[in-house]
Amino acid sequence: MSDTIVITGAFSYTGRYAARILLERGYRVRTLTGHPERANQKSNPPQVRELTSVFPYNFDRPDELRRSLEGASTLINTYWVRFPRRGVTFNTAVRNSRILIDAARDAGVKRIVQVSIANPSLDSPLAYYHGKAQVEQAVQESGMSYAIVRPTVIFGAEDILINNIAWFVRHLPVFGVPGDGRYGIRPIYVEDMARLLVDSIEERGNSVVDAVGPETFAFEDLARMIAREVRSSARIVRMSAWMAYVGTLVTGWIVGDVVLTWEEYLGLMGNLLAPDAPAAGGTRLSEWLAENRESVGKRYASEVGRHF
Repeated sequence: MSDTIVITGAFSYTGRYAARILLERGYRVRTLTGHPERANQKSNPPQVRELTSVFPYNFDRPDELRRSLEGASTLINTYWVRFPRRGVTFNTAVRNSRILIDAARDAGVKRIVQVSIANPSLDSPLAYYHGKAQVEQAVQESGMSYAIVRPTVIFGAEDILINNIAWFVRHLPVFGVPGDGRYGIRPIYVEDMARLLVDSIEERGNSVVDAVGPETFAFEDLARMIAREVRSSARIVRMSAWMAYVGTLVTGWIVGDVVLTWEEYLGLMGNLLAPDAPAAGGTRLSEWLAENRESVGKRYASEVGRHF
């Protein structure tokens, strides 16, 4: 089997960790990316900056996309969109994912490791979860062997959700928890997530795994723990989901970002981020927060700035 691995988004959050581990294990690594100009950014680990094979996605040129995948044994696919923007919708992301999967199969790729989301469903009224289920179906019907990895929230030095909760409680006198705050969340550390993706290359057969950490938190308890660790005096209060959402819309306008979408509120409050599954990573968020309390939340992490 070829030791060449193609990973989408090697300069993205989770992708750069996975690419680094691949290179450390001796794999030759290519990446497909929407931002090939970011290959030499200093924020990328030195090993990842040294990647010699960087290709654009080329969804509109399937033959070129196929050629960029030729000679690889495995595709690690992290491609997706968190929210519709600039004409790219969830339907667009599903279509592009199918084009990529077909190109990988036609290029002779034998295995695909697909990053999905916890609790996807073809019956879901939430377009994000419905779209992820459609992509999973395309992977399962592709004829390639597969591992489908379903993360909840991924935390680490550059994450969005945990970091920005810390940023809010550092800067605001009040932090609003939507609803009763009892719905669960099982975050996984980014290094654990990346290692899970790379380990999945060497597995045999097909698998579907929930990528969750060893701790489960009620969301209100999580917010209080973050505030306590960063020594914030912000009041943690419950409020209606709509009031909380309006608050994030206003804050998003101020910081120039999409803080949380309404679908993300519904998924969170619907307890979709706390699947009942064995822990796939060993790093405890509570311990990581205690070790990183001086840095977490010092800067706002912008999703729009990261991808657009």
